[in-house]
Amino acid sequence: MLLQAFGEVMYWVSIGLLVFSLFAFVNAAVHREDAYRAADKQSKAFWLIILGVAVAVNLFMGIMSFLPVLGLIATIVYIVDVRPALKQVSGGRGPRRRGGGSSSDGPYGPYNGRR
Repeated sequence: MLLQAFGEVMYWVSIGLLVFSLFAFVNAAVHREDAYRAADKQSKAFWLIILGVAVAVNLFMGIMSFLPVLGLIATIVYIVDVRPALKQVSGGRGPRRRGGGSSSDGPYGPYNGRR
């Protein structure tokens, strides 16, 4: 029973690692190439390859290997170091920000009552 519970916990941990690395991969894909150069980070292709390998390793290998740990380290480096730099270069809100706007603007317009 204890081994079954441990196996279930490890299953959920591996699903969590897969989702985490998939989020980082998708986030790396939506940023523009010039944002990587402006943030003085590795190229977009480099991060897509590294994070793509991390997704593949998490998808096809068990958690007991050392390769998912390396993928986790690469994903954490992207999330903690590269992603904030890309957000700063892109205007603070990531790849979706297209125009200006006030800090009080919500998804459907201003929150402060302006019409």
